Amino acid sequence: MMPSTTLLDFIRYHKQLTGTKIGCREGDCGACSILVGDIKNDQVVYASATSCLMPLGNAHKKHIVTIEGLNLDKELNGVQKAFAEEGATQCGFCTPGFIVSLCGYCITDGEISLQKAIDSVNGNICRCTGYKSIERAIATVNGVMERRAMRDPVEFAVQHEIIPPYFLNIKHRLQHLETNGVMPSVDAKIVAGGTDLYVQQHDTITEENISLISHKNELKGITVKNGICEMGAGTTVTDIADSPVFQKHFPELPKYMKLVSSTQIRNMATIAGNFINASPIGDFSIFFLALDAQITFNNGRTTPLRKLYKGYKVLDKQPEEYIEKISFKLPDESFQFNFEKVCKRTHLDIASVNSAFYIEKNGDLISRAGIAAGGVAAVPAFLVKSSEFLTGKKLSIQTLQELLLIVQREIAPISDVRGTADYKRLLLNQLMKAHFITLVPEMENELTEA
Repeated sequence: MMPSTTLLDFIRYHKQLTGTKIGCREGDCGACSILVGDIKNDQVVYASATSCLMPLGNAHKKHIVTIEGLNLDKELNGVQKAFAEEGATQCGFCTPGFIVSLCGYCITDGEISLQKAIDSVNGNICRCTGYKSIERAIATVNGVMERRAMRDPVEFAVQHEIIPPYFLNIKHRLQHLETNGVMPSVDAKIVAGGTDLYVQQHDTITEENISLISHKNELKGITVKNGICEMGAGTTVTDIADSPVFQKHFPELPKYMKLVSSTQIRNMATIAGNFINASPIGDFSIFFLALDAQITFNNGRTTPLRKLYKGYKVLDKQPEEYIEKISFKLPDESFQFNFEKVCKRTHLDIASVNSAFYIEKNGDLISRAGIAAGGVAAVPAFLVKSSEFLTGKKLSIQTLQELLLIVQREIAPISDVRGTADYKRLLLNQLMKAHFITLVPEMENELTEA
């Protein structure tokens, strides 16, 4: 069995655990959702994932939970019972994924709220019941969870028959697993989360020799030293969302996260993978371009993120190089930041155009600026001239009007399935206005009158 085999195929075809369904194979529908348990800070921490995009090798030393692993011996568990009593299933194809994701919420040590419970299934799609019955079932389960208080999540879930008792012994079992394994050769393709590779190259990558880096602890973590934030290349979107550093400096982060994929994908997707994927509309490529992030390769070479992209899917990177860490200067108290995105769906969709806007101020004047935009060039674009123009300016209607002219001269969008070139130009203009209005709310009235 190759480590590049998808976990979904291993589960269904080699373990005959067919409760995990094959749906889109692109991480969108959630029918193949599983839970991944990993020891962190001496506790087993669970996160939902889409098994159709997960390399089997990334399951090494993890507790992989399918719907079968959530069954009690003689009756439905608490989540299954709530779905049955509220009529929250019809054809049943999507139901295992919903059950798995919601059980993941129940055994996660985090905020307990109805909104959090609903968010836990934001990567699961139901095509036949509608969602009100599912919401009622979720509310029933959340009502139980509200009694948890400060108690251990797994112990509470076992006591309330949400998960089977064997979960209590998982940490001991994981600690005694063999740590050695056969590593791929040095010429193997490097894979982290795999959330894009397994969509774009599904027919070929499952037969390839791959080198997985998700198990490397030295490529994980978010630290701050001398005002510089450093992240390991294996840092996931969820790691950023949960990071006290990012929460402190980017208080609007929860709003941005709602625009970026589903919970399952955030749990798997790495920031370095987003960079190397080199999609012109990569959300976090745009986010960190505006912050003038630096990347460091495994050989010690460091380069600004903005210089990584030489052309469409062409990188300033040698085949043997991979990103080890990402760093950026933490903003001081004078900074303002905003991220905007337009896509066909409000949430969890690929961008037509996205943009990040970063400024530092000295009094009323901008002392430093970074503007990035996606979907308007062959690469994730850092708008050099537009950023330079803002230095020494005020955030005003006049500045915005002049900036829009420079922005339009600096971009070169093309027409594709996400919109015409003219439409993308219009979108970016609107996003620039949204940045200004977000940072200076009273400007909205001025723009309306202008």
